[in-house]
Amino acid sequence: MRPEEAPYYSLKLPDYTSLIALTDDRRILLVRQYRPAVERYTLELPSGLVDPGESAAEAARRELLEETGYEAGEVEVLGRLFPDTGRLANQIWSCFAAGVRWVGRAPEAGIEVVTYSLAELWRATEDGHFDHALHVAILMLAVVRGKLAIER
Repeated sequence: MRPEEAPYYSLKLPDYTSLIALTDDRRILLVRQYRPAVERYTLELPSGLVDPGESAAEAARRELLEETGYEAGEVEVLGRLFPDTGRLANQIWSCFAAGVRWVGRAPEAGIEVVTYSLAELWRATEDGHFDHALHVAILMLAVVRGKLAIER
């Protein structure tokens, strides 16, 4: 049987965006939340679905405010990645914003906002505490685009 004749199953899900949000004192905002799929709390970048008619940058700005109570000025789209080319047809848009500031809004229920220095985040990645593969990939995209450095 030829590959194009074999049964093939994929999921067509909406695109989503994840944002590296850097404060003026060079701390990265992360969210800690319970994820039923892995049955534990995880550390992640602020993220969410891109709504119809919304750009990736607009979605990243909205999700940052909703999840953390922080606001971004300019949001730069670093690029897009495919989460799983074997099963998923959607894309994750990688975004970056420097100089984010807290505007007094409480984060979404069930989300704890935490901040890490770059050195702390790299250690957390190395030791497996920051282990969301797509978010690690976004950090590396930021490194190759010159937005972050690997600090130890």
